[in-house]
Amino acid sequence: MATDTGHRAGRAARFLSVPEAVAGARALARRHPQRCRLRVVGRSRGGRPLVLLSICGDGPSVLVVGGPHPNEPVGWTSTLYLARHLLSQRGERHPADPAWHFLLCLDPDGAALTDGWPAGPPSMARHFEHFHRPAFDDQPEWLSARGDEGRPLPETLALTRLIDETRPALQCSLHGVDLGGAFLELTRAVPGLSDRFARSARQARMPLDVGTYDAYGWVSPSPGTYLMPAAGEPGSFAALPDSPGDSTWAYAGRHGGVTAVVEAPMWAADAVADGRPHPQAAAALRAAGQDLIAGAGELDDLLAQARPQLMEERPGQLLASAEFNLKVATGLADGWVAVPGMTVSQVVNLEIASERIPLRIAALLRRLLAGAAGGHRAEPLRARLEHEVTERRERFAERFGARWIPVEDQVSHQVRTVLAAADCVTGCDLPEPRSA
Repeated sequence: MATDTGHRAGRAARFLSVPEAVAGARALARRHPQRCRLRVVGRSRGGRPLVLLSICGDGPSVLVVGGPHPNEPVGWTSTLYLARHLLSQRGERHPADPAWHFLLCLDPDGAALTDGWPAGPPSMARHFEHFHRPAFDDQPEWLSARGDEGRPLPETLALTRLIDETRPALQCSLHGVDLGGAFLELTRAVPGLSDRFARSARQARMPLDVGTYDAYGWVSPSPGTYLMPAAGEPGSFAALPDSPGDSTWAYAGRHGGVTAVVEAPMWAADAVADGRPHPQAAAALRAAGQDLIAGAGELDDLLAQARPQLMEERPGQLLASAEFNLKVATGLADGWVAVPGMTVSQVVNLEIASERIPLRIAALLRRLLAGAAGGHRAEPLRARLEHEVTERRERFAERFGARWIPVEDQVSHQVRTVLAAADCVTGCDLPEPRSA
């Protein structure tokens, strides 16, 4: 890869930071002034720029959104690699070329809270040391998300304006999975894409998630591919306020576009590829629900003890995220009821969630208390949370056989999938990269 992003030539040795992705996009725009345009299409709640790199084309429009969740740096990393790949394929503009638009990072404020994670060698300890995933009302892909004044988030408004402007035939939202497998969510079926997605996952040595938590109960026309519910229908779980019809994914449909949410795991859990019936699903789900409720209860008590110090520090999004996860934990667990024919993958995904949610809460509370007031008074709580995070993280990795997927493979999978989707939707027929 070029030196402007700090990577060895041609390889995604690690995740990029958002400033590195922006610097790389700026370098591409300078290098290809006749084909590229770089502009700011909005500002975040914190005043950070939402940067869009466009590659000229007279064909249908393709919009690629990186960084919708700040704990998933693969998204903004993949946007830059994909743009570089496209610009390396053809020296001149062709009439049939799509117009490509890359929103490098939709949530730069959230990314600033996780910037220590992409900065060093990948490990699960490092990931949870710098963990942050916003609460629902702070996630800009949801149209109903609201800020402090009850208004739609400025990031959401910037994205919907961009969709209205570019009228994409295809929108790709690039996401990551902390532990699990690769899967694809679509607002409507795209003939030919599922097989190419599955082939790409195999090439990247990723398990294909055939019972993912994120699309629990959705129609799955092919293993690892899921169709989003229609507008007005609920999402995967009643306890969560997410509804795919109330999202920027569905918004592209106003202009006839289809959205593909491309998920790539950081750590693989091979059991999510097991589509066989689970032999004891009811007992397993009861245990998972009990584990989640117990873990959330312990952490709620710790938050109550820590709250006097935290409130002095005005901790903002980190505290909101911890409180949101604590609020929905019991409702989620109560909704995990076994149904006939449940697969190993479906049960394992819920078991992963039962471990992951308390781990995330503990990681957030540890971060909050690390910078809190209180001096020596807070030390016992800090030690307790350090123990909680370490113990939960080690059990999380060991229980599900966590296997690291190299960044190069994560990025290559997302790049191949976006190119395949663009080919299926627009017929652009661009070659895939050998690696990212």
